Amino acid sequence: MTRHEEPSYFPDFVPGSVITGMGVCKVIDSGHPEFKAGDLVLGLTGWEEYTLITEAESLIRINHQEVPLSYYTGLLGMPGLTAYAGFYEICSPKTGEYVFISAASGAVGQIVGQFAKLMGCYVVGSAGSDNKVNLLKNKLGFDDAFNYKKEKDLKMALKRCFPEGIDIYFENVGGAMLDAVLRNMRLRGRISACGTISQYNDDDDKDDGKKRSDGVHNLFCITGRRIRMEGFMTYDYISSYRKFEEMVVQLLKEGKITYVEDIAEGLENAPAAFVGLFEGRNVGKQLVSCCKRVSPSSLIE
Repeated sequence: MTRHEEPSYFPDFVPGSVITGMGVCKVIDSGHPEFKAGDLVLGLTGWEEYTLITEAESLIRINHQEVPLSYYTGLLGMPGLTAYAGFYEICSPKTGEYVFISAASGAVGQIVGQFAKLMGCYVVGSAGSDNKVNLLKNKLGFDDAFNYKKEKDLKMALKRCFPEGIDIYFENVGGAMLDAVLRNMRLRGRISACGTISQYNDDDDKDDGKKRSDGVHNLFCITGRRIRMEGFMTYDYISSYRKFEEMVVQLLKEGKITYVEDIAEGLENAPAAFVGLFEGRNVGKQLVSCCKRVSPSSLIE
């Protein structure tokens, strides 16, 4: 079985059907006892102006309308809960630890970095442009950051940023970055395996003469340094959502956390915004505002 034949946690897209994604919606009509017209909800919806949702149990009612509704697709939505679960639940951080985050300016990475700073950790992130590096250091409070596209040797870049090694790595990239991190991890370090975006579009079975991404060669470090690496799915932690929501809303009210969004206007711009994710064009959480007729807004990620 090849990588692309392996089952995914989402069903395969069927050509001609509606694309789905997490969104913030306003209920127009409801036959479900727990939801009524006018409610604002977060959940899986279609890339369309109106969606019929038959599995209402997957929806979460929005409790805090005093914060920007768009945050419920990012900071207070799946990316936020992903950051919360991957950092606190998987990595069990301690004050003063050394934390590295790849794809650090993205929807999840920027939240993990701020959680780590609030814990009193030393935090470094990598990103794919100087603009994103400046964002990490000057707006999001990272201690340091680097543009991985400008580094000839990722292992040496990490050694420069972490002369004493890395305690926690929040993994969003995979491939060469993971390989470099493994050589720089400290004894009993923890790796939260959230994603491997550098490898999502690889096809090892395609014979077109193009070089595929390098494999990971330094897995021996996991044994010698007693590193714990754990993958996770956000929905495994859905029972923690309300606890997470209240914590983050309080941090927002106290001005202790911020969030960067990149919003494309109009449903017709959703395909270009989606493709831009794989080219690194977005700065922060990529959203599409798709229905101006529903107040205050309807957004999809």
